[in-house]
Amino acid sequence: MRSCYGRGRPTMTPVPRPGRAGDRDPYHSLPTEAPMTDLHPFIAGLPKAELHVHHVGSASPRIVAELAAHHPDSKVPTAPEALADYFTFTDFAHFIDVYLSVVDLIRTPEDVRLLTFEVARDMARQNIRYAELTVTPFSSTRRGIPEQGFMEAIEDARKAAERELGVVLRWCFDIPGEAGLEAAEETTRLAVDLRPEGLVSFGLGGPEIGVDRPQFKPYFDRAIAEGLHSVPHAGETTGPQTVWDALTELRAERIGHGTSSVADPKLLDHLAERRIALEVCPTSNIATRAVKDIEQHPVREMVQAGVLVTINSDDPPMFGTDLNNEYAVAARILGLDEHGLAALAKNAVDASFLDPAGKRTLAAEIDTYTANWLRSTGR
Repeated sequence: MRSCYGRGRPTMTPVPRPGRAGDRDPYHSLPTEAPMTDLHPFIAGLPKAELHVHHVGSASPRIVAELAAHHPDSKVPTAPEALADYFTFTDFAHFIDVYLSVVDLIRTPEDVRLLTFEVARDMARQNIRYAELTVTPFSSTRRGIPEQGFMEAIEDARKAAERELGVVLRWCFDIPGEAGLEAAEETTRLAVDLRPEGLVSFGLGGPEIGVDRPQFKPYFDRAIAEGLHSVPHAGETTGPQTVWDALTELRAERIGHGTSSVADPKLLDHLAERRIALEVCPTSNIATRAVKDIEQHPVREMVQAGVLVTINSDDPPMFGTDLNNEYAVAARILGLDEHGLAALAKNAVDASFLDPAGKRTLAAEIDTYTANWLRSTGR
């Protein structure tokens, strides 16, 4: 199918076994497992956009096995069953270890290209038409991948994904906050001086505790001056003040996670009035214990307050989920039918940095799909 559209990690308490990313069924063994209802076929075919999903964090066991085969000196296994066990996390520190071991598999521009295109292939299987993929170039360039080679690899994969898979990719370059201001300076330089064609936004991930948002203001100011959009993570494992800091100091246009926003009614009002979207990742929030359990997920309060909410998968294979499952989870939490799920999909289009014509086209595709689905089911 051809496309017609135009142009972190928190610090927290350990969580036991959040899910097996190697499981064949994406709905299996999830802490937020949604019931298998007749909404799942609708969700599977629903055209979607995703705004909060990490590049390396999207490496499925299939992709990891292929990368590991290229680097036999790695401790990462290549057998599917062994990978399923490897991707079963005993606690959050173990998740970080596994995540970094996957990062260490990405050693050459060819690895970057493989990862990026195969992530797009997994997105195509879910009918994701448009995605803003969070990329952390600092993690690759500091490991010796040439800067220009990295940029050429992601761009080559992006163009091939649109041409061959019908998936439009755009980039958010992300500062790994735990690496400090050196990483901020390097990420900004890469974004501004070597700006790839698909780059649309500038982010901040990594731990929030002990990593204050205001210190990154000069780097966001520079990125914004160059025309990039501001999309930092905030309020996932800290309180609403972190969200306020992201808004006032980093001039955030969207907030990654923002789960603690519901603790401050004035903040919710501000987000709703300004149409500043929250990028909500339900399974991630449960797996990392940013939220205690699915019944207490604050997305209900966000929606009730009129906040523009988008649903996303964050690090999908590592949390044993995908975007289709996150829509099923959201349907369960919010009590949505097909119309509600279509509206949720259009929220992501609305909050995206896709150009106006592309937004109209994708929104119309969602409407057409939904109308045809309901007609075919006699609804």
